[in-house]
Amino acid sequence: MPSRKPRPQGLPPQLQQVQFNAAGIDIGSEFHFVAVPADRDEQPVRRFSAFTVDLLALADWLKQCGIDTVVMESTGVYLIPLYELLEQRGFQVLLVDPRRLKNVPGRKTDVLDCQWLQQLHTFGLLSGAFRPVEEVAVLRSYLRQRGMLVEYAGHHIQHIQKALQQMNIKLDKVLSDVTGMTGMAILDAILAGERDPVKLAKRRDPRCKNNEETIAKALQGNWREEHLFALRQALTLYRAYHQQMLACDEQIERQLGAMTDKSLGTKLPHQPRTHKPHRNTPTLNLRDGVHRITGVDLTRIDGIDGHTALKLISEIGTDMSRWKTEKHFTSWLGLCPGNKRSGGKNISGRTKPCANRAAAALRLAANGLHRSQSALGGFLRRMKARLGAPKAITATAHKLARLVYFALRYGWDYVDKGIQWYEEQFRERQLKSLQIKAFQLGYLIVPAPAKG
Repeated sequence: MPSRKPRPQGLPPQLQQVQFNAAGIDIGSEFHFVAVPADRDEQPVRRFSAFTVDLLALADWLKQCGIDTVVMESTGVYLIPLYELLEQRGFQVLLVDPRRLKNVPGRKTDVLDCQWLQQLHTFGLLSGAFRPVEEVAVLRSYLRQRGMLVEYAGHHIQHIQKALQQMNIKLDKVLSDVTGMTGMAILDAILAGERDPVKLAKRRDPRCKNNEETIAKALQGNWREEHLFALRQALTLYRAYHQQMLACDEQIERQLGAMTDKSLGTKLPHQPRTHKPHRNTPTLNLRDGVHRITGVDLTRIDGIDGHTALKLISEIGTDMSRWKTEKHFTSWLGLCPGNKRSGGKNISGRTKPCANRAAAALRLAANGLHRSQSALGGFLRRMKARLGAPKAITATAHKLARLVYFALRYGWDYVDKGIQWYEEQFRERQLKSLQIKAFQLGYLIVPAPAKG
């Protein structure tokens, strides 16, 4: 009977350890499971509670084991206290996308998860997710908090409209915005006790499209006490959230002033206002604030205003060297075309699903270029006619992302060449393509004589 060949012991030489002092942590809401190399402690896997005193004990234990780098899954908000603590204690902390981690099927436990993380990180098989520097992370926290307040205020606008509808007050049919100047003046008068539709309609702003007679017809309804109570509470909460937005604006202004100044003392030229800012837009001079911390004027790019630029900086930071090229940057945003191929054929070119806030801001900016008489506006309209609105907006957002990358990475200033230049370039490309096709078929394109 032939003897079996002995199995090779250990790992192949191609697979070498690159992180000898690595630890893996499985994050939970109540407990964290931590794994270190087996030779560092008699009990290489330990469980720690999520209380602060236990997190401090966790960091002390990692120091005793000689750990330099720690890896954990980027899931939820439970990791933030531990992440910030480990960073303060001098550890290199990597956040890993959970979709890139696959354990052995049927053996899914917290202990195995942290050991699997530690093993993969030891051999350098994990790459950390993007997280901005501390000062940008603080700015991002304020911007996200403000966005949440805007969302909650929007819910109470719906509550206002519901209360009015229950009283058969059709204010939303004659006003474009019930929380505008005319709408708020009428609502305050209603809650103050005024019921005469004619007197209420006299609070109309002169810029309102509908006249007083039309507005008065919409203000005839049944003034039931329970619906008035609901209206009062919804309006009070709406204003309360806007007061909290002002508090957020103060914190954002303070944080912008504390960040590193990269403008070298240069001042931006005055930019005429093209449209009235929305009430949800921060009341700060965002254009100068973003220029101060970046050193470039992102608002020169068509479609990007001060608020959009601030949201982008709060999500991506100011250091574009974190991405090797603009292609890596747009891939991280989820705006580049897909490259799903099999058997030499393209299966799908759809962009990957990605809940990226910076990409969402760029898509909103791209969608606002529909009527723009700029080269980007012409590109968006041509793509809409060819591919439809969703794909056209993504393609234009991809162009905006590249322009933002070049501006922040190399300090380039964007100069719009106009819609006429874009149309001429497009016409030349079409003509060149027709000439090539005609030559391949044995024909020659001759320009038509000018009309006399």
